[in-house]
Amino acid sequence: MIHLNTKSISLENLGIKNATIRYQLSSKDLHEETLAKNQGVQSSLGAIAVNTGEFTGRSPKDRFIVKDAITKDEVWWSDINLPFDADKFDLLYDKVADYLSEKELFVRDSYACADKNYKLNIRVVTEYPWSNMFAYNMFLRPTEEELQDFSPEWTVINAPGFMANPEIDGTRQHNFAILNFTKKIALIGGTGYTGEIKKGIFSALNFILPIYKNTLPMHCSANVGKEGDTAIFFGLSGTGKTTLSTDPNRSLIGDDEHGWTAENSVFNFEGGCYAKVINLSEEQEPEIFAAIKKGAILENVIMDENGVVDFANTSITQNTRVSYPIYHIDNIQQPSIGKNPKNIFFLTADAFGVLPPISKLTPAQAAYHFISGYTAKVAGTEAGVTEPVPSFSACFGAPFMPLHPTRYAEMLSKKMKEAGVNVWLVNTGWSGGQYGVGRRMPLKYTRAMITAVLNGELSDYTYENYHIHSVFGVAQPRFCPGVPTELLSPRATWNNDEAYYKTAFKLSNAFRMNFKQFEEFANEEIRRGGPQRYAF
Repeated sequence: MIHLNTKSISLENLGIKNATIRYQLSSKDLHEETLAKNQGVQSSLGAIAVNTGEFTGRSPKDRFIVKDAITKDEVWWSDINLPFDADKFDLLYDKVADYLSEKELFVRDSYACADKNYKLNIRVVTEYPWSNMFAYNMFLRPTEEELQDFSPEWTVINAPGFMANPEIDGTRQHNFAILNFTKKIALIGGTGYTGEIKKGIFSALNFILPIYKNTLPMHCSANVGKEGDTAIFFGLSGTGKTTLSTDPNRSLIGDDEHGWTAENSVFNFEGGCYAKVINLSEEQEPEIFAAIKKGAILENVIMDENGVVDFANTSITQNTRVSYPIYHIDNIQQPSIGKNPKNIFFLTADAFGVLPPISKLTPAQAAYHFISGYTAKVAGTEAGVTEPVPSFSACFGAPFMPLHPTRYAEMLSKKMKEAGVNVWLVNTGWSGGQYGVGRRMPLKYTRAMITAVLNGELSDYTYENYHIHSVFGVAQPRFCPGVPTELLSPRATWNNDEAYYKTAFKLSNAFRMNFKQFEEFANEEIRRGGPQRYAF
């Protein structure tokens, strides 16, 4: 039997010399280490609370991919996938290795992909104990038997205290997150935001799986019903991806990153959840609230002197988060694999308040909306944002997609047709007017709509049962169990047709302008999946 805390491993092969290595510490030990080093405070809920420092979210302009023989002709080089010189990477890597040498480091062996046919072994080397605890929560945890002959395929090096020199190192500023597919390294420095750790591996899998494994990687959550039907929820941050998939009547597969295989199964990449906690309440989201206990990590929250968290306080950031191992949720699928996908939900928080709260999409519309990946920013979320602003992220996860979006869309379209899935657009955003005028769609009604779909209570399309939206062309149901009928028509909730259509045309124009970058790669069927009426 291996005693994990004392197993002798070396980082010499990584160029890290004479480090004091704390290997495979338990979550409890890492919690205690964080407290002992005054890097965190225990909350009244038992979870440890940390402050990630200067960066409270990802820094997309500081994410790079090394341009080399593997990536040069495959990656969609853009303002999302920024190239980094291979020689510059080697020089910067050596600097980081020197910085970490002779330090106390926390090392964790783990893996991604719950389906063993796609398993990716990962070694995570971190400067801080709570970063390593995050890796414990978010990646899959090997058994002691699996660790005996563990051989890492990818390595994550996480050095928040190392500051790059942009003029010498080739970075944009002092922080960076760089993927090297030849050396199989994710190198992160200058930022304590833990999300960079998981998104680095997610980005790697978004390259590896479609090219080498004929598997579609997805920025989505997923759950499975008692009859074995899998539901998939795509959505950007703040649209309800974690909340809506965490359903007491269905088993959670995972909340953020999945693969859809050629065998028509869906597997979780991760071993935990990373949920936003802004305005979290026990009443609205009891499963997530209950998961915040010893073993969870709260990020950038405000607490009082008794450790009580004020979830409404966004004085540090709106992107307050909690990380916890998936077993903190009672109703989970074990292993984290589902079969037989039946329904796909595209979640959007439409702050313009013009999209229906739920609508059914044709295959062409599904491909179009997948490539578009629409949600909206609301006033106050970013400096200078004073009214709703459309936000598009291809495939509902552009910052993590190294390939051209149409490659993922074509894979999704093919799988949807083969599996015969229904695709639904769900607006978790505003009703009765845009942000500042209307109100956010009540969660209980969104849940009722999702439940109606999963129970087969929204019938097939007929004129009697559905209305075609006059601007976006989607089919909105006229009736839904548990939902007031007047809420199903966004136009009816406005009580002002002129203002409604003016806003709807404004949003449809934004869709059209965004899609111009993809038009030459999209076939005629997909192009016709977008809104058919525009304001001129």
